[in-house]
Amino acid sequence: MRRPELEEREKNREERVADLKKALEELNAKYLVLEIEKALVEDELDQRQSDTLQMLGEGISCVLTGLAYGAMLVATGSMQSKSHSKMGSCSVDRERLEMFEVGPCKDAFEMGLLIGQRFSKLIRSRVARDLILQNHLRPFALAQTPRSESLLKALFDSNKSKFPRHWDELLGTAAGSCVPLLDILLINFRKEILAFIPKEGAKSASVDTSDDCSDVAVVGESMAIVAHNEDANVALVGHTYLIKGILPDGHFFVGYTYAGELPSCAFGFNSHGLAFTLDSVPPAENEIVAGGIGRNFISRDLLEASSMDDALSRIQSSEVSLGHSYNLIETKTRRIFNVETASRKRISVYEVGEIPFFHANMYLHLPINQVHDENSISRQKRASVLTKNSKGDFLSLLGDMDDKNYPIYMTGPLLHTLCTALIDLDKQTLSIIEGNPKKGDVSYVFSISPQKSP
Repeated sequence: MRRPELEEREKNREERVADLKKALEELNAKYLVLEIEKALVEDELDQRQSDTLQMLGEGISCVLTGLAYGAMLVATGSMQSKSHSKMGSCSVDRERLEMFEVGPCKDAFEMGLLIGQRFSKLIRSRVARDLILQNHLRPFALAQTPRSESLLKALFDSNKSKFPRHWDELLGTAAGSCVPLLDILLINFRKEILAFIPKEGAKSASVDTSDDCSDVAVVGESMAIVAHNEDANVALVGHTYLIKGILPDGHFFVGYTYAGELPSCAFGFNSHGLAFTLDSVPPAENEIVAGGIGRNFISRDLLEASSMDDALSRIQSSEVSLGHSYNLIETKTRRIFNVETASRKRISVYEVGEIPFFHANMYLHLPINQVHDENSISRQKRASVLTKNSKGDFLSLLGDMDDKNYPIYMTGPLLHTLCTALIDLDKQTLSIIEGNPKKGDVSYVFSISPQKSP
């Protein structure tokens, strides 16, 4: 490229950056300005320099809009995606789960950017319909009280320091989707923030902070299986997708992803033959620590674990705010571990054996004070009396709706079963079933056998 053209491009770049900064100042969204200026001006200009500037500059088409709190919408509109789906893909459709393959990318920001671009409509739709975000998370953040500012600063600082690549991935997702960075951060730290929002009267009654997933697992002579119901708030219905991420070293992961969040707060697997499913657990208020590592960041990190031992190490190394239940599956050793965690690095590991193991949303083996959850208790009791002798029995259990108040398979009004994942360690497959698993409507079947090193 000739020198005059380079100088002209540099001049245009500086003008674009100046325009962005001016627009941010005019919006006067003080909190969001600090975060986005730091992330998209300082970090991205310093770390990625001309390559990323060219990538971001070739198609900036989003506009700055003043919402109730003021927000910046930035994205690239014309850059051609380097991604494609070898495992299957389909049009954006509420009735069909879409698969998107991305990478290998130059860095984590680019991966997030491409994901954000591809699913921008879905992410914006999720944010627009998420009443927990609109009525609780966003008002809490924008109130800018000492309580909210200190909590958010601690959360953001600790997670950015511990997982800088995953943080950059979120920055890219925000930029690519035209969704304010603050909203992207809030939905990714939903659990860690909601625990500290005062619960007042009728307004809090509409907040369901649980992700009432159910798992049943067994490792016996005739079968080794994990079956998982992915249950979530109604705002997530039709707002999920599958990400196949190709890493720079050639390894890959596949994660079932909530729109706008890191892969995966639900379930996933990688080319090392390691898979996991996740269940929320409810520690009591005195068991929660402010500003710790977020669950979404740990599960994103798990997608890159190379073995069961590596996965356990990644879980144990993080000082979490809340706690979680991880079902870790390793195909090459035919082992399934249920791992329960809590703040202050407390952890309990249970190896699943020939007696079928059911886990809802309550601690079963880690001694801890927890919230009494009638939903989980009811599902746990119901599962204990159902037959669990075959793969079909497992799917029938997860499709059970006998208890009208607390069914295992959920259809609303607040909580819905989004899909069911069936992991067969002997066949080394992960199947995704949409609709009641009793009917067995399989939409995807993935091989989860370990791949040879690239």
